Amino acid sequence: MRKIISEYFFSAFLLFGIINFGFAQTDTLISHDNTTNYAKDTIPTSELDITKFNTMSLLFIGDIMGHGPQIRSAYNFKTKNYDYDTVFYYIKDIMSKPDFTIANLEVTLAGPVYKGYPQFSSPDALAQAGKNAGIDLFVTANNHCCDRRLQGINRTIDVLNTLNILHTGTFKNKDARDTTNLIILTKDSIKVGLLNYTYGTNGIPIPKPAVVNLIDTAIMHVDINKSKKDSLDKLIIILHFGTEYQSHPNKAQTDLVSFLFDKGADIIIGSHPHVIQKMMYLPGNDSIKEHFVAYSLGNFVSNQRKTKTDGGVTARLVLKKRKGKTYIDTSNYILTWVYKKVRKGDIYDYFILPAADYENKKKFFKNPTDFKKMKLYLKNSRQLLNEENLNVKELFPEQD
Repeated sequence: MRKIISEYFFSAFLLFGIINFGFAQTDTLISHDNTTNYAKDTIPTSELDITKFNTMSLLFIGDIMGHGPQIRSAYNFKTKNYDYDTVFYYIKDIMSKPDFTIANLEVTLAGPVYKGYPQFSSPDALAQAGKNAGIDLFVTANNHCCDRRLQGINRTIDVLNTLNILHTGTFKNKDARDTTNLIILTKDSIKVGLLNYTYGTNGIPIPKPAVVNLIDTAIMHVDINKSKKDSLDKLIIILHFGTEYQSHPNKAQTDLVSFLFDKGADIIIGSHPHVIQKMMYLPGNDSIKEHFVAYSLGNFVSNQRKTKTDGGVTARLVLKKRKGKTYIDTSNYILTWVYKKVRKGDIYDYFILPAADYENKKKFFKNPTDFKKMKLYLKNSRQLLNEENLNVKELFPEQD
């Protein structure tokens, strides 16, 4: 297997000190990729394989939703079971290549009755299919994590444990949080920690004794300081924050990101808006640490079809360690689009497409309108990211 065993630790400590960071220091920024020539229209698929010693590749994907039509789509009337494997069929190769693939699970696995919006409970098969496709870790702190109250929180945790999928963000009780809040991922000699927080739970009180990590700067500061015990090479914080359907981060987002970078975070990944927002790689020097932020990865899979909500973006980072120093060697992204294909009547099939691979394959689409919608998504997304991203370029897998 490509994965190196990951561990649960409560505390981990970043050896790097607290810094003062300013986004205004952009005059020193350089194009970021020591191994890839972005002048190429196509990057060979072989370059997606990361097998060198002392490297770690990470793939962050957006919101995994479970609306009602998705649940109906996954049901097999012959076997009386649910199966989501086909959803990930076209994207599986990309998901399974990195050492660790990390996703936001924005549903509960509370058991029947299965329902979508506004209070989600999806079949366990959704998480199983995600694992089959390459997901190693689900973050669960989001505004829907309390949709099914205590049963939803506890059963989601139980299912993920049974499937041997790493997770953080929600916990059965304080003792569980004390021991599993920080997840540590290891490969070769690289050691990365991960924390997860949400802005809220849609006004639903967090049921006792469960714990949900809420965005609270005092608590987050404590967690970051505790993380410094275990000599992490990088600290990742995944945030559920921002304003829904807004393509630009708001001041609260940028202020929080600056605060967390200042206190010791290295990589910040955002979700919640259901549309994509900019990504920035900010290189460091002897006195300033490097940082990466993706404010929102959008929807990885959902039934949302309004403009800009019908797709997402995956952020891919490659870490390298040389002479005891770990740095972000490569940061890029792949745009994805959800192809909702009519099966029969009001039953649809859902497929996540690496969109660039299909932008010249009109015949692939049963309905020409779907092809036009995907092209519009690509146009809007590229316009935003080409204008606002900093040192994070689109990665084009090899075309067939």
